[in-house]
Amino acid sequence: MSESPGIGKIKAYKIIIPIIIGLGVAGYLFSKEYKPGLFDNLQITPATIFYILLAFLMMVLRDVGYMARIKILSGGEYNWKNAFNVIMLWEFTSAITPSAVGGTSVAVIYVHKEGIKLGKSTAMVLATSFLDELYFVIFFPIVFFVVTPQALFGLNEAEISLSGGYFYFAMIGYLIKFIYILFIFYGLFINPVIFKKILTSVFKLRLLKKWETAAEKVGEDIVISSNILKKQTKSFWAKSFLASVVSWTARYFVVNFLLLALYSAIGYDKGLTFSDHILLFARQLAMWIMLLVMPSPGGSGFAEAIFSDFLRDFIPLGFVTILAFAWRLVTYYPYLIMGAIIFPPWINNKFGKTKKN
Repeated sequence: MSESPGIGKIKAYKIIIPIIIGLGVAGYLFSKEYKPGLFDNLQITPATIFYILLAFLMMVLRDVGYMARIKILSGGEYNWKNAFNVIMLWEFTSAITPSAVGGTSVAVIYVHKEGIKLGKSTAMVLATSFLDELYFVIFFPIVFFVVTPQALFGLNEAEISLSGGYFYFAMIGYLIKFIYILFIFYGLFINPVIFKKILTSVFKLRLLKKWETAAEKVGEDIVISSNILKKQTKSFWAKSFLASVVSWTARYFVVNFLLLALYSAIGYDKGLTFSDHILLFARQLAMWIMLLVMPSPGGSGFAEAIFSDFLRDFIPLGFVTILAFAWRLVTYYPYLIMGAIIFPPWINNKFGKTKKN
C-alpha cells in the first residue's frame, strides 16, 4: 500500500496554529473579564488536587475505552500497544484538522500499518465512525427532552422559535450526524451495492464530478466493509457500543470535576447537585455537536469561546475563561503533545525506506 498523501508530511505549523488560535481566544476573553485581586483567595487544597486528578482520569478512561473498542473491532488481532498507537495518532490528526474533517481520513492508514489487512482496516474505521455517531444520535434527543431545550440552551420559548443561537448550531450539527448515520447504516447493513451505485451516480453530476473518483473509492470501501461487518455477532456490537458509551461519557465528566476543583480552590460553597451534573453533561454533548460545523483545527478558538458562554452560569465570575482553558488543557492539548512525540518515529518505522508496504 502506498503512503497516504501528506501523512508523513505533517509540519510543525499544523501543531502550532491550533495552539495559537486557542491561546489567542482564551487570552482575549480573559482580558475582558479579569479584575484585580481575582486570585487573592485562591488556594490549592487536597480536594483541588483530587478533583484535577479525577478530571485527567476521565480522559484516561476515555482513551482506554477507545483502545478497548479498537481491540474488539480488530477481532483480537490488536494488543494494547497496537491500540494505543492507533488511538493516539488518530486523536493527534483530529486535533490538527478541522472538526468537520477529523482524523478519519487517514485512520485507515494507521489501522492498516499496525498489522490489519486493508479491507478490514476500512471496515474497522467505518464501524468506529458509525458507533461514535450512533452515540450522539441516541443520546442527544434523550438529554434534549430530559433536560428540556430551555435549560439546555439557556433560552426561553420565544428565543428558540425566533433566534435560537446555539440551538440552531446544535440542530444543524445533529441533522448532519443523523443523515450521515442513515447513509452509513444503509450502506453497511442493508444494500451496499445499491448504495455504491447511488453514490457514484450523484458524483457524476457536473458540479460534483471532480470528486467522482473519491466517491467510487468510498463506495468500494462500503461494499468491502459490509461483507466483513455483517458477519459480526450481536455481542460484538454490544461490546463495541458499550466501549463507545464509556469513552464519550467519561470525556464529558471532565468539566464536572474541573468545576469541583475550582470550587474547592476558591472556597465556593455552591457545589453541584445531581441535576447540575446531568445538565453539564447535556450541554457538553450539545457543544460537541456544534463543533462539527466549525472549520478551525480541532475547533480551536470556537471551543474556548462557546465553553465560556455556554457554561457561564455554572462558573464563578472571573473564572470562566480560566476554566475553559483548563478544559482544553486536559482534553485537547495532550493529544498534540503525544502525537508530536509518537508520530515521527512511527512514520519512520512504518514508512521507512527499508519497510515493505
